[in-house]
Amino acid sequence: MKWTDTQRIAEELFDTHGDNIDPKNVRFTQLRDLVLALVDFDDEANRCNEKILEAIQQAWINEIE
Repeated sequence: MKWTDTQRIAEELFDTHGDNIDPKNVRFTQLRDLVLALVDFDDEANRCNEKILEAIQQAWINEIE
């Protein structure tokens, strides 16, 4: 997965942390770390930005709703 795979990242975050973390309350620094820790994630940490994190967070929120 790359940073641009926002929907797939959100699905993986939901599967991994769905019962333990509320994406509405996640700080971007924490979200970045959670994404980097995903097993299938393979992209450079410095390619991330606020716009990408917002898209991931919104997709994750949509997964739980």
